[in-house]
Amino acid sequence: MSGKRSYLVDKNKMPLAMGIAFVAFTTQFGGGFASGAQIYQYFINYGIWCLILPALTQGLYALFFWYGMRYAYKHKTYDYRSFSDSIYGKTRYVMSNLYEVCYLIMIATASAAAFATGGSTIQTLFGIPYWLCTLIVAVFIFVIALFGTSVVRKCASTLSVLIILGLVLVLVPNIVVQWGEISASIGRMAGGEMVVRSTQTGAFGPALWSAVLYFFFQLASVSVMYQHMEAVTDVKQINRAAIGMFVCNFVAMELSIVGLLAVSYVADMAQASVPMLVLVQNGVGAKILTPIISLLIILGAISTAVNMISGIVTRCVNAIERRMATQEQKEKGHLGRNAVFTLIFTFLAFAIAQFGLMAVVSKGYAYLGYAALITLFVPFVIHAVVTKGKEI
Repeated sequence: MSGKRSYLVDKNKMPLAMGIAFVAFTTQFGGGFASGAQIYQYFINYGIWCLILPALTQGLYALFFWYGMRYAYKHKTYDYRSFSDSIYGKTRYVMSNLYEVCYLIMIATASAAAFATGGSTIQTLFGIPYWLCTLIVAVFIFVIALFGTSVVRKCASTLSVLIILGLVLVLVPNIVVQWGEISASIGRMAGGEMVVRSTQTGAFGPALWSAVLYFFFQLASVSVMYQHMEAVTDVKQINRAAIGMFVCNFVAMELSIVGLLAVSYVADMAQASVPMLVLVQNGVGAKILTPIISLLIILGAISTAVNMISGIVTRCVNAIERRMATQEQKEKGHLGRNAVFTLIFTFLAFAIAQFGLMAVVSKGYAYLGYAALITLFVPFVIHAVVTKGKEI
């Protein structure tokens, strides 16, 4: 037993590339994914195209993350502000500040949504006040984010394995048992019949735009990856990480879509806020799998918020420490500076979550997608074309 210690225990056995890929996994697949809500809203609602468009979404995700990480590694820009100032060049005085706004939108939407989702799930499980539930989530996030990127990466690796195992435990038995319903759903979608709650027509154009918009607002989180490039020693690690991102993310998304198709025409979906729960309740092992789904939602919420808060904390601490003359000065008080900024941004997300404005948060994702289009997607494409990829 001791001779076969888990990757989760021995940090030296976890390849860096895998750790980086898992950070990207936990950033994208938070509580919204674990609940099935995002998958249903952005993919299944658009008909049969939901089976193929995840390949495009995750391909773009891995490609743009790879480009950003390669640039950050080569130019030693280990926080999003130094990255922005470098890649935007002469336009940095405008574009870097625009991206600051984009990141704050991400903190205000994705992180607050993570708090709200995790808090609501704990409230449902234990019946304690909502504010106390979000405070519990806040404490976990604060403690993990406090100790810097290496701890965040190890936590992401651990949570990723738990989330993946949980998804397999929930989805595989239900896919096997409900394969008849899944096949029937695929046939109905192919025939043009839309799923419960969908207002779409099944046309490819809107389905494509929804998948791309999903990619855009996920792209905003590329900035949380730059801090992890400081540990990289070879570009091959980044290349392997990008491949790992695509494989893990695509398989997880496709597996979730196929599983949810089992209940996509069930009447209960009309009012369901947690589609994955409907799948479990209509499938096998509801008593066992319901708490597993709840745990996945909480873990996903915590992992997403940790990664995003850690990104802005690194940016703020680096901005202060760049003004210090010696390494000794930087090391002295480093943890204290981390603690102050972690507390500030954890409290910000916690405070926004108290309003429970999930409709506003949902709209916030669309705004976040458009902000990422302007500040990340277009600049990355222009940079790649102008430099012919020579700067990565």
